[in-house]
Amino acid sequence: MVGVLLGLVNLSAELRRDLMMYQQNSYRPERYSRWLKTSGDSTSGWRLCGILVFMFALMPLVPHTPGVVLAGIFCLLSGISLIRRKYKKPLVMTPRARRTFITSVFCAAIICAAGVLIYGGVGIDNRLFALVETLMLCYCISHGLIFAAGFILTPVEKSINNKYINDAKRIVASMPDLKIIGITGSYGKTSSKHYLYRILSEQYETLMTPGSYNTTMGVVRTVREMLKPYHEVFIVEMGAKQLNDIAEICHIVHPQKGIITSVGPQHLESFKTIENVQATKFELADSLPSDGLIVVNNDFEMIAGREVSNVPCLRYAVKNTEGADYIARDISYSESGTDFTAIRVSDGKELKLHTRLVGECNVSNILGAVAMAISMGVPDDRIVYAVSQIEHVEHRLAVKHLPGGLTIIDDAFNSNPAGAAMALDVLASMKKGGRVLVTPGMIELGERQYELNADFGEKAAVSADVVVVVGHYNRDAIVEGLKRGGMDESKIVLAESFADAQARINSHAFPAEIILYENDLPDTFK
Repeated sequence: MVGVLLGLVNLSAELRRDLMMYQQNSYRPERYSRWLKTSGDSTSGWRLCGILVFMFALMPLVPHTPGVVLAGIFCLLSGISLIRRKYKKPLVMTPRARRTFITSVFCAAIICAAGVLIYGGVGIDNRLFALVETLMLCYCISHGLIFAAGFILTPVEKSINNKYINDAKRIVASMPDLKIIGITGSYGKTSSKHYLYRILSEQYETLMTPGSYNTTMGVVRTVREMLKPYHEVFIVEMGAKQLNDIAEICHIVHPQKGIITSVGPQHLESFKTIENVQATKFELADSLPSDGLIVVNNDFEMIAGREVSNVPCLRYAVKNTEGADYIARDISYSESGTDFTAIRVSDGKELKLHTRLVGECNVSNILGAVAMAISMGVPDDRIVYAVSQIEHVEHRLAVKHLPGGLTIIDDAFNSNPAGAAMALDVLASMKKGGRVLVTPGMIELGERQYELNADFGEKAAVSADVVVVVGHYNRDAIVEGLKRGGMDESKIVLAESFADAQARINSHAFPAEIILYENDLPDTFK
């Protein structure tokens, strides 16, 4: 009986962990399957050990008691390991997660019942042995149980989602005067959302999608739970990992205006090509009414070369200023932040702006927000004031000055090639010594994963004095790039985890006056 209890606890803990990964992959079987292939989780040490225990206990010459004892010991150790394990983004037991978990347990119960009926034979000992073995089998195939639960619940989830989507559409339709602005891009959309929200709040009662609520159901939830009749502007962040993701959100909220912040090699594992990324981001522009407005970032080649004919288009740029309607000039950085001039090219209108933020990416994102705010009639003095009050968005190139002279540049959220390069530029611009980069590299770059991480390493070699490479996922690529960039091997530190990296920094193994934390891989990329 103890073996059965241990088997139940171990299986439950494993199903919860698998469900967490399924949740982090947006409950999409194809993404979950891709994670399984890249992570090797289905052939992990624990999993292989479980398979060996299962097969050993089934051997004809092995008595039932040793088999049950061995299975119990394995389940005890595995269960303790699973229960004690810490995650950066733990399972959120939403109603959908609860339904999936219960269904996966139901599938396991059917397998266990069948195992006991078919192989249990006569006598309680034989049946307990068969139950322990089927629990071990369910542990070994737990990923399949999650897949099965997702498949069984597909019509249920579709029906529930449609109900919520239709309710969100009803709410939006009941507010015909609401100004809806969509924001999308490979990167920069979350920061741009916050900056635009701060500026427009000077003039309008404004709501924005919170956190990372940038999926279809995240937007639907925001509409149903947060959008109120008194709101005048609704800023909708729109994320995408495949074609038609943006169009699906637009079909629900029907934005009149939009900002496209970037088109770059992000999520190439699912998009496959940069052309698909471009097409998906421009689904926002394609969905706008003819009397609407799209504001796009001309600093990206895949944006500058893409014509927009169905709606008025304003282009902004910091670097590729030819053909741009809004440009940034006289950019200067200081301990207090950044000063720059936003210029409307058509009439030479200038706004001298100061922000507490640093980095060209932040200047670019503010410029796009300013262009949209001007189009919506926000007075110049309110724009200038709002920009000066913009706070750092957590984990997005946020600079923190700590006691003792230590400066932290926190860019740990979802690193990408363009953003990482800009973060390195900020690090390089800080001339005092002891510049340390801590990074696991970038992910979801498809076939260019190794190449782009090596390029990142090469640039880091001339931007940092010491580089701490965290984990194994991109280690070889980054180290190759660092060596190619001329960094001495003694300045390259290999850490197993962020905790390990922090311990090395705290031990004063090397001088650290400025530390840039670039990206922090989620649990799905361990």
